[in-house]
Amino acid sequence: MNKILFKKMMCEFIGTAVLVLFGCGTAVFTGCAAGNEGHILTALAFGLSIIAMAYVIGNVSGCHVNPAVSFNMAIRKVITWKDFIFYVIAQILGAFAGSGLLYAFVVLSGQNVAEVGLGANGFGNIGMGGAFLAEVILTFVFIYLINGVTSDHTKSNCAGLMIGLTLAFVHILGIPLTGTSVNPARSLAPAVLLCGDALKEVWVFIVAPLVGAALAAFAFKFLNEEKK
Repeated sequence: MNKILFKKMMCEFIGTAVLVLFGCGTAVFTGCAAGNEGHILTALAFGLSIIAMAYVIGNVSGCHVNPAVSFNMAIRKVITWKDFIFYVIAQILGAFAGSGLLYAFVVLSGQNVAEVGLGANGFGNIGMGGAFLAEVILTFVFIYLINGVTSDHTKSNCAGLMIGLTLAFVHILGIPLTGTSVNPARSLAPAVLLCGDALKEVWVFIVAPLVGAALAAFAFKFLNEEKK
């Protein structure tokens, strides 16, 4: 592994840890699962986490902080498949670091981790099929936007802002449905730490975002890139 790739991995690790800690942490400590005002705050926390990280690590790694984003970029040949593998490793480790810190904060606050959760995703009231469809659509919209703003150099200065706001936008709809994943690493770490139903259902929140990412890559290539 060369020095440049190592720096990219470290950035992806930090970025994903921040996303999971602040996004899932806001969901936990505002009672988002109970359906109160924490819904909007959680959506904003995920979006603002991306905005903050984009302007710090974006020029190093691209600030993917999401295996689905990296999968899309590999399909579009923006990054190599080798880099994709290392990115995903860093992202998963970062997600576990963020979830581990959140776990510690929950325990230190005197709450029961099993009761408040760690921001894990679930099928909710829409079942497995509904959750799969929702995650595919949410991820498609999110990553299609990413492709648009990152491929246009005239939007580079505001790309981080637009991506973060779009992530908040998809969370506003997705939280009542599945808790919103659109990110396999963000879903995997809390599910593993919680076990139970979260771990049984996590496969949907790994596979569906990857499907949505692939669809976004192919749609962008067909609808946008061929016009050039």
